Amino acid sequence: MWKRLALIFLLLVGTSALLSPVIAPFSYSEQFRDSANAPPGGKFLLGTDDMGRDRLSRLLYATAVSAVLAPAAAALSVLLALLACAFPGLVVGGLTTICLSIPWIFLFIILRAELPLNTDPSISVLLTFALMGVAGWAGPARVFSGSIREMMESGWMLQARSAGIAGWRIGLVYAWPHLRSVALAQFRVLAPVYILAEASLGLLGLGVAEPMPSWGNLLRDLQHPDMVRQNPAILAPLLLLMLCLLAIEAVAVKTHEKEVFR
Repeated sequence: MWKRLALIFLLLVGTSALLSPVIAPFSYSEQFRDSANAPPGGKFLLGTDDMGRDRLSRLLYATAVSAVLAPAAAALSVLLALLACAFPGLVVGGLTTICLSIPWIFLFIILRAELPLNTDPSISVLLTFALMGVAGWAGPARVFSGSIREMMESGWMLQARSAGIAGWRIGLVYAWPHLRSVALAQFRVLAPVYILAEASLGLLGLGVAEPMPSWGNLLRDLQHPDMVRQNPAILAPLLLLMLCLLAIEAVAVKTHEKEVFR
């Protein structure tokens, strides 16, 4: 039951994110200077920020950025890890160790420093999540490498080789279904990690650039307790982020239990 409810919730969040340009009352950058820091009510259901922008509209657009592109970055990491396994020397050698030891946050600092102030916000969005996807390939690559090594030493693999089955058929028919389940598990792990990573970068001002909203830069309003007391609706991005992470965890746990007891 919990998995079904979590899936329904994630589906609703994803649908509202994709339809944000249609269902959002206003543009994410539209300003109502006469209604800055307006409380919830009237035409602003969640109020406005200090620049007079509608918080509900910005939350919908932020969900489209964070909840959609973070899984896309996770998929990129998994794909790069699978491609890296075609070159076992890279994975088994020291390249993965080097990549795992690099403090990637410095790359984001360099990236933000190199971007001009008038950079298109959509470019900063793509660069942020693309760098996440490229930076995160090493961990899954090690998992895939260990799984492939285990399969190569298994009895059924030796039997298939001795029976003269072509290598491509072994990989496609027998090995890939197992590796696919490992890839899906890695994707389920990385997606919430990247959502939290974007939120952390946004709090530091290193993620998605203004005026484009994301869960990360919307959470920066929480640094002002007085504003939160005046307008508790400021907590909406944090609550939505927590609910999405809990729903993802519920789906992942139930799916893992089904795979284990299959």
